[in-house]
Amino acid sequence: MTEDTHADRTPVAAMVAQDRIVPMTVLGARYSLPRGLIMILGLAAGVVVAAGMRAIPAIIGPVFLALVLTITVNPVRGWALRHGASRAVAALAVFFTVLAIVVGLFAAAIVGIVQLASLLPQYADQIQQELSGVQSWLTGLGVTQADVQSLLSSISPEQIATAAEGLLSSISGLLNFVLLMLVVLIFLAVDGMLFSDRMAKHWATRGPVLTALGVFARGTRKYFAVATVFGGIVAVLDGAALLILGIPAAGLWALLAFVTNYIPNIGFIIGLIPPAILGFLVGGPTLAIEVIVVYCVLNFIIQSVLQPKFVGDAVGLTTTVSFLSLIVWAYILGPIGAILAIPASLLVKAILVDMDQDAEWLGLFLGDKPVFKDPKQRPDRQAAKKKEKATTPNQQTTTEPDG
Repeated sequence: MTEDTHADRTPVAAMVAQDRIVPMTVLGARYSLPRGLIMILGLAAGVVVAAGMRAIPAIIGPVFLALVLTITVNPVRGWALRHGASRAVAALAVFFTVLAIVVGLFAAAIVGIVQLASLLPQYADQIQQELSGVQSWLTGLGVTQADVQSLLSSISPEQIATAAEGLLSSISGLLNFVLLMLVVLIFLAVDGMLFSDRMAKHWATRGPVLTALGVFARGTRKYFAVATVFGGIVAVLDGAALLILGIPAAGLWALLAFVTNYIPNIGFIIGLIPPAILGFLVGGPTLAIEVIVVYCVLNFIIQSVLQPKFVGDAVGLTTTVSFLSLIVWAYILGPIGAILAIPASLLVKAILVDMDQDAEWLGLFLGDKPVFKDPKQRPDRQAAKKKEKATTPNQQTTTEPDG
């Protein structure tokens, strides 16, 4: 009794009691590490993982996009099963739904690249004239002629033609991306047939983990559903406005507005730049300002006022974290990382924070858990319902968890 009391009064035991040192068990031996050291080791491990991911974006990007698309259209599987389809037919329904989405976007991207590549040389002379005007303006401000020529020497009709050729050559890289993604989609559709049964089997021992992953799936699905609907609305309105204003290739810029709607915070700015530049070339500063005003008004009302009300708390990330996610994932995965920034951050948050009660305090900085309006569709209740039906004699289960 005396030894135990003395042991409890040691400095290490006192620091553990004050939550300054975290107990850790390794191979049966119990060690205690300061919380600050654990955080440093965690950050170091995160840097190593990020560096490794950045080394293979051509693999991670298509694989994760295939996973996200499969999660997004997974309700098609449940709908098919509820209407009496077999699991194989339901898996095919998921695959062909995703295939239709991918083929449609891929075809639109090819048409857009070809149209843009043919459009750039047409305005090469006008771009050069405008650059001459900018050169005269800078010279009037006191900038030396040598500095101006050095600044604008890289922009010439030859450079514009080279840029157009580079756009055409990017089609081959896009094709490789899509082919890898389609192969992964096939395997995900096959594995998805038995995933719900496996999830129900491990629910009793891994409930918090599966719940966190289910919340990630639902948050991702709702985010993309809302972004798709409002992206379509933005694309139609922006395309119509550009047609009225007489901007060339209005359909191409409408498609760009639709795609950039998936990029959080700065997406509409990226979609605004090309039509604004064309407006400046076609109609001067007045038309460029009109394009900017129209884009700002439409996108502010739709993306900043209406869209957040429909998304609600489904994402569960703060505005700051959403913006930083865009920077981090675009750095790691390239352009596709900007589109996958929110789902990727939701997955990391689900794995590292939502499933660990000791890490829930990080929600103070990252955001709260996503909140869904329909409690009947929560992943834990879906799995419990699945398990309950599986234990009923002579009853075949035809529904799957929503996650």
